[in-house]
Amino acid sequence: MAENLEPMAKDLKQQKPRVNTGTSIAPVFVFGMLSGLKSKGIDLDGHLRQAGVDPEALRKPGYAGVTPMQYVALFYALLHDSKDECLGLFSRPFKPGSFALTAREGLHASDLRGAIKRMAAALNLLQDDVLFSLQISGEEAGLHMQSIEPASHAAVFAQETMVRVLWRLAAWLLNAPLPIRHFDFTYPEPDTQEGYNLVFPAARRYGQAAFGFWFAAKELKTPVSRDEHALRGFLTDAYTQVISPPRNFGAVGQKVRNFLMRSYPQWPSLEEVAEKLHTTPSSLQRHLAAEHTSLQWLKDDLRRDLAISRLSTSRVSLVQLASELGFSDSPSFQRAFKKWTGKHCGAYRLRYGV
Repeated sequence: MAENLEPMAKDLKQQKPRVNTGTSIAPVFVFGMLSGLKSKGIDLDGHLRQAGVDPEALRKPGYAGVTPMQYVALFYALLHDSKDECLGLFSRPFKPGSFALTAREGLHASDLRGAIKRMAAALNLLQDDVLFSLQISGEEAGLHMQSIEPASHAAVFAQETMVRVLWRLAAWLLNAPLPIRHFDFTYPEPDTQEGYNLVFPAARRYGQAAFGFWFAAKELKTPVSRDEHALRGFLTDAYTQVISPPRNFGAVGQKVRNFLMRSYPQWPSLEEVAEKLHTTPSSLQRHLAAEHTSLQWLKDDLRRDLAISRLSTSRVSLVQLASELGFSDSPSFQRAFKKWTGKHCGAYRLRYGV
């Protein structure tokens, strides 16, 4: 559905407009992403520069961090060269497609209990370092991750990545929040907690025998609510959604974004979104304005993330991608991409893409 990029309602003037780049990500998480490949003696400064990050500035105390866009771009660059979705953090590479396989296993379950069991079984086949399992203890249940070799523990960033990604994947499968009671890690408590409250928004327990996340056992009965169509759309943008820290779109904004994601590659109108959310177009506009956003902003933010993902991981033509993203033609898309990222599509693909 072609659509111009003019704001859908001129009266939606936001006193506190949102920005597409989101919050910054602390350097500790950047160094963690690099840690697996760096331990293999690989010089990664070139990858940092590809993502627009100055390696020397990153290492200086007080560095503010990188944007979510840079963080995801760095992940794509590392993934492209290493062909390992876990970036050298495990003894055996997670070949591209491993995450999709795990997600699809969860999708075929009827409820959260089955999803965790199926995902754990898939993960146990994909690597040899950690035993994944569903554990239930009283009123709590969790995805338990135990190092197979008793004398060693998984790398810090491997633990943080698996806990964060699998928790957010489980919540996505349910199409509902999955409130966490506590996150467990085997390593000692870090000296700094900068950024951790955003990434792990619940109690964190360190020095545990295993790592994982725990929630109310009653949640195990929550049905899996996604379908294959939704999964295909999710996988197009999966890394952006699960690698970078969660972003606050607002309660109504998040519902709108979820509907847009399910509708992709169609781009519903304001009236269609309002009907789906059982409200009126004017009421929907007011709710979004109260959250300092708009339907157009949410569409553009999602388009930007999808464009980055597609340009980084596929050889799709710019004409086809423009159509998928709801633009009337390729030049309109390319102008928008330059505005979003500061780079032309061709230059971005040359630097970050396949």
